[in-house]
This record gives sequence, structure tokens and C-alpha cells, in this order.
Amino acid sequence: MTARSSTGLERVRASAGIVRLTLQQIEDELTGDIGAQELAEILRELHHEDHRQDGDFGSLAQLLTVAGQAAERIEPDRDGEMSCPLHEAAALITENAGLQTYYATRALDPQGESA
Repeated sequence: MTARSSTGLERVRASAGIVRLTLQQIEDELTGDIGAQELAEILRELHHEDHRQDGDFGSLAQLLTVAGQAAERIEPDRDGEMSCPLHEAAALITENAGLQTYYATRALDPQGESA
């Protein structure tokens, strides 16, 4: 591992740690006194149905897409052996996790979509 890649990996680890702390803070909010509408709003913040790329699921899917593109550059002769699973994971996040979260918000607060 080169010094540059070591530094990059350290930045990724630090950023991932911040993400974990942020998710823990959101989780702590959910353990308090919370109603269905407020929970639906929190989930909508994570999802953003109208602009999926703005939601957290969209951001995670984009990260996996970029990782798939990097894998294609690293070993272009592997016929997608490394990149295809990353692209599929990105699609699953937006299509499955995102869609299920949307259904959950609709069940919690059906009127909230028009707000």
C-alpha cells in the first residue's frame, strides 16, 4: 500500500466513522417520544422519493456506482466480475430499500405526501 492510498483509506475510515455517529444520533431520536407523522418525516428525509439522488439511499447507491466504475478501471479485462455486483447493489438500494421505505412512510402518514 502506498502512502497516498493509506492516507485515502484513513480519510474513508474517518468519514465512515462520522456516518456511523450520525446514524446513531438519528437512532437516538427514534428512541424518544415520537409519533407516526414525525417518524414518516424522518424516513422521508432519508429517502426523498421525488429526488432519489438527494436522499441517503441515493447517495449510497451513487457511492456503489462510483466504486463499480473504479473496479472497471482497475481490471478492465475481468468482464464485470468485480463491477457488476457493485452496480447491482446500487440498483437494489434504490429500487428495493428505497421503495420499501417509501411504502413505510405512506403507511405511517398517508396524508403527508401532499404536505
